[in-house]
Amino acid sequence: MFNRELLDNGMRVVTEKIPNVRSVSLGIWIDVGARDESPELSGVSHFIEHMLFKGTRKRSARDIAIEMDSMGGELNAFTSKEGTTYYVKILDEHLSRALDLLADIFNNSTFEQKEIDRERKVIMEEIKMVEDTPDDLVHELLYESVWKGTPLGQPVLGTRKSMSGLDREDLIGYMKKFYTPSDIVISVAGNFNHDVLMETLNKSFGGRKQGKTRDKAGLSNFRPSINVRNRKLEQAHICLGVMGLPYSHKDRYGMYALNTLLGSSMSSRLFQEIREKRGLAYSVYSYLTSLKDTGLFVIYAGVSPSKAASVVRLVWKEIDKLLGEGVKKDELEKVKEQLKGNMVLAMENTYNRMSQLAKQEMYLGRRYTLNEIIAEIEKVSPEQVQRLVSELFGKREVAMSALGPVDKEELQKEIPVH
Repeated sequence: MFNRELLDNGMRVVTEKIPNVRSVSLGIWIDVGARDESPELSGVSHFIEHMLFKGTRKRSARDIAIEMDSMGGELNAFTSKEGTTYYVKILDEHLSRALDLLADIFNNSTFEQKEIDRERKVIMEEIKMVEDTPDDLVHELLYESVWKGTPLGQPVLGTRKSMSGLDREDLIGYMKKFYTPSDIVISVAGNFNHDVLMETLNKSFGGRKQGKTRDKAGLSNFRPSINVRNRKLEQAHICLGVMGLPYSHKDRYGMYALNTLLGSSMSSRLFQEIREKRGLAYSVYSYLTSLKDTGLFVIYAGVSPSKAASVVRLVWKEIDKLLGEGVKKDELEKVKEQLKGNMVLAMENTYNRMSQLAKQEMYLGRRYTLNEIIAEIEKVSPEQVQRLVSELFGKREVAMSALGPVDKEELQKEIPVH
């Protein structure tokens, strides 16, 4: 059973009661992320996320960890380009205790200076970890290149320079500005008593005051570009990107089908051609990044440096085949069955249901049932997919990032242009 209600202060709460499970997932989703940050404050959203686990007026960081472990549950958080999320997943019998803990860290974290200084070093190590993980870093290079000069081009973790400059006043001021009722959605899925839950949420979060109306992040347009960083590695890591679609776009289900068809599964065209048929890569895939007002369609491959140009050529060969021949009806039917199966299986997890409720509220403004989603997938036609291929790839507006011992000019020759 689905419900959408407002707390006393206007904070949105979306819930789905699933009585035949023993778990509950509850998330606090805040409409603020890396794209809301100035260059000087780059990484502040992620820094705040870390600090909310470092002690409150009545619990130390160690107390928080021990208490959650004693419930056998999961307490975690993540930050993205557009949002920050804190969540718990626990047995239904521990919901009250878990909610008390989550409310405490959300409302009463102390931001002690010694903890800030310690966590700053932790995040510096996290930044170094990404820099030392080429199959992560190459994606950051793509985003940096595509959205250069805009907040979306900044890393979610921030930079060493911005991390060094952030102080306690920055963190608290930023949280007061952005962690306001109108920018927060609480999402709950699992087995719970709805009336008791709403009463508890009102006590825990209903007194949070509304802040000033803030300007929303501006549009960030796609920028065709090539960003190559030479590094002594055993593999060359390559990302190709074209402009995608916003999260709420009417063609989003056609986009999901195109992604599945091209590279997001083991039966996809790129996986079969580049890995299975030719053995040129262990990892080759595509994925979608969909935001409020823009998006990316990204293809990644990790290959031998001597084969990097050949793999880029093969990727575009498959895309040109789609552009010229389209997709056959029977191939698309298999893709649609795969999408429906993945969706149904995902919905058997309370965390996934909780996440979907929150995203639908924040991006779409309404709930879509599983039956509605399946019906939308069924509507996807070969003609729609063909049109999307043409709109996304036909313009030849391409961005590429590469990391490893590669020749930029050789790769650039393989990027199609008008």
